[in-house]
Amino acid sequence: QVQLVESGGGLVQAGGSLRLSCTASGSISRFNAMGWYRQAPGKQRESVAGITKGGSTNYADSVKGRFTISRDDAKNTVYLQMNSLKPEDTAVYYCKGLIYALKAYDYWGQGTQVTVSS
Repeated sequence: QVQLVESGGGLVQAGGSLRLSCTASGSISRFNAMGWYRQAPGKQRESVAGITKGGSTNYADSVKGRFTISRDDAKNTVYLQMNSLKPEDTAVYYCKGLIYALKAYDYWGQGTQVTVSS
């Protein structure tokens, strides 16, 4: 069974940094893509950043230049380095893994809370 476990969330002041980790139960190379999503209270879940098996990345406009997604296949872990955090970045952050096997299968972690104080 595929499991994704996020860690690294917490409370930080505006302008600060956090690094989120998403560790998979097994090799992350089986995922065609992995990504970070977030959901703030009363809002829909939104994509923050993604990284493909080949290492291509994409970012939401709201985090470009501030967040960096990366992967360490040896550690089965995907990271989200978040710098220059703003109060509007406050949300529960989720990791997602996508596997294509005739159809797309999504796997989600349980989420980690990020709170940015002003």
